[in-house]
Amino acid sequence: MDKEKLFKTIAITSLVVCLAVWIPNIIFQVASPLWMATFIIAPIGITFSILIKKYWLVVSNVIMLFSFFLFMFAGYLVNFLTDGKP
Repeated sequence: MDKEKLFKTIAITSLVVCLAVWIPNIIFQVASPLWMATFIIAPIGITFSILIKKYWLVVSNVIMLFSFFLFMFAGYLVNFLTDGKP
């Protein structure tokens, strides 16, 4: 396997893993600390996607790096718009 293909596989795998660690919290409503792995895994994906110059992977991994803050913003926005009522 050549380097570019290996780096692309690592970048895509890190994106998929970052998406997967949010599943217990978002889908199943189970408080799981796995989401903190995005702070470790996403920069690895960003690094390898920069090395192969796949900018859609860079953007996707950056979004996953800041996903906690995006979800917090969305949650507070929904809470504000609905006056705290589900």
